[in-house]
Amino acid sequence: MTPIDRLIRSSAFEYHAYSTLVLSSSGKTRETLRALLSSGPFDPIAVVDNIAKAKRAVLDNPYDLIIVDTPLSDGFGDRFAIDLCNDSHSACLLLARSEHYEDVYAKVVHHGVFTMQKPISSVAIVSAMEWMIASRERLRKLEKKAVSVEEKMEEIRLVNRAKRLLIDNLKMTESDAHRYIEKQAMNQCVSKREIAQGILRTYHQ
Repeated sequence: MTPIDRLIRSSAFEYHAYSTLVLSSSGKTRETLRALLSSGPFDPIAVVDNIAKAKRAVLDNPYDLIIVDTPLSDGFGDRFAIDLCNDSHSACLLLARSEHYEDVYAKVVHHGVFTMQKPISSVAIVSAMEWMIASRERLRKLEKKAVSVEEKMEEIRLVNRAKRLLIDNLKMTESDAHRYIEKQAMNQCVSKREIAQGILRTYHQ
């Protein structure tokens, strides 16, 4: 079984696909990586040959996984990888020649960028993709947690606005308004957010 076959057959990826961007100035490398990844859980796969095109690509689509084969025709590529990891939830891999590897690694490691030395085998690429998938899944959990916290904060803001309307218009105390919203949510089997939104609509807020 080839490394990519092992990755495909892994039950962990049965229902998952990872959008992937390959950035390389070498036509041979672009086609090699496209062919290697095309039978795995990587979809869609986009391939570009310079940083300018890559920047446009990531604006159009927040890729899960990004491979940067340094150097590029319009820059080395390390700054692009750093910016990606700082400003997005993409997992990024830099491929660097041995003479540049130590300096590149030292520059990007603290930003969460993976680095591997060239030349690189298909086995090593697949292993790197597995690491990147693990990193992307960790980031996905953090995204969900952040969304959950923001949704909870938004519910608190809505409930507080609704309580203020009940206090101002129905002369309830704050504790009475709070209990009213909770009771209505329980009786109607809906969230306090929905009850609060109904109160806001009632008073055209």
